[in-house]
Amino acid sequence: MGDEIRTDQFSESDTKRFRQALERETELLGRWFRDQRFDNQTYQVGFELETWLIDLDCHPLPHNDAYLERYNNPLCLPELSRFNIEFNTPHTQVGSGMLSLLHQQLDESWQQATEVAESMDMRLGMIGILPTVQESDLTVDSMSQLKRYRALNERVMDLRKNRPLQIDIRGRDHLFSLHEDVMLESACTSFQVHLQVPQSRTVAAYNASMALSAATVAMSCNAPFLFGRDLWDETRVPLFEQSVSLSTFAGQAQQRIGRVGCGSGSARESLFEFFEENLNVFPVILPQPFQSKDEQFMHLKLHNGTIWRWNRPLIGSEDGVPHLRIEHRVMPSGPTGIDMIANVAFWVGAMMAVLEGGEGAALDIPFATARENFYRAACTGLDTKIVWSDGAEHPISELILETLLPMARRGLRASGLDESESDRYLDIIEARVEKRRTGARWMRAWRYSHDGNMQALVGAYLTRQQSGVPVHEWPL
Repeated sequence: MGDEIRTDQFSESDTKRFRQALERETELLGRWFRDQRFDNQTYQVGFELETWLIDLDCHPLPHNDAYLERYNNPLCLPELSRFNIEFNTPHTQVGSGMLSLLHQQLDESWQQATEVAESMDMRLGMIGILPTVQESDLTVDSMSQLKRYRALNERVMDLRKNRPLQIDIRGRDHLFSLHEDVMLESACTSFQVHLQVPQSRTVAAYNASMALSAATVAMSCNAPFLFGRDLWDETRVPLFEQSVSLSTFAGQAQQRIGRVGCGSGSARESLFEFFEENLNVFPVILPQPFQSKDEQFMHLKLHNGTIWRWNRPLIGSEDGVPHLRIEHRVMPSGPTGIDMIANVAFWVGAMMAVLEGGEGAALDIPFATARENFYRAACTGLDTKIVWSDGAEHPISELILETLLPMARRGLRASGLDESESDRYLDIIEARVEKRRTGARWMRAWRYSHDGNMQALVGAYLTRQQSGVPVHEWPL
């Protein structure tokens, strides 16, 4: 979805040509998997960070076109709405200095971006859902001026036969709303971490990432409010799923699955299963034909980019060598740079403990259990109880502190990080979980001690965010 398309109007001929190319590329990809054509040595990590443009009164500001022109950074890109932008970083090798380098890159980009925003009387915010966003902000008038977004909206609504999207979220409060376009998706901003994995480890990597999703979302929740309602700790999860609601049937049991969600099951033999499912199960939304070689997989990548699994397999290439990545999409933007790098440390460390440390048994959880754990954790955060590999129910905070955090420490050290580097970031996770002070918890506590003023809440949040102090140390 990151590449612009040539038109937002498609013919039946376009759809037919796209489908034919997608079938050829999927068949070729299957041969590449069978022939072990993908990199089988390298671990690399990188991320994408979605953020908000905010005016001086703490409301969303739909000016990303002017902002991006002034900032002029090829790693900073538009998002669906004109009040969102996305930051990218180059991938870096998993090993010594990895976390410090990612932190440095993020801090430098954020500082430069913030200075540009201030020069334009704007503010930047890293937050899962901006508490001051209103449903009236989320219209096609605020859509970024890119053909792919216009086409996405039209195709989704066409497939829905123009039936309104229904938002029905039950948390501490209840929100019910009908919406005429996909713009509610733009209220959700995330921190998406990519891990390039050797081909022989990808099945274990995908399943481990799914099992870890409950823990990573619980410890990073940062989106409790939407349209004045107090909903889930990570309301971004149900909102995103319902804002692009196109379900279909898949799997042996022909279960209903959405284009946004956990998918239909675990990886079994290879990640090719997901690309095959993409072809066979999900209708094409953006049938943009490319003049490209099948080996570039342009049609396959575009189609995969319109299927938003919370853990999404990706293919790429570097210096002519194809590789495979797991994109972990469950964590929200914010609250601070160091908080997000701590989240990277936890997820990558636990993943490496499985992939190179032989600790896979600790995450051996049936897919249905992992999926249920994830939604429970998104709803109630660190108060959640989940079912683990022993078949018993555990408080998620205890599981993180007693099992997963030590596992992440071992994984990072086995990957070559020294104790001081790994502890700098994992100690933040430990303190955050011990104090039960995620971004969501801080926002709730601040709101209920300041008469519920959302505008003042955003102002206080942005001030603390800019300090760079991790959220568990924020004062009320």
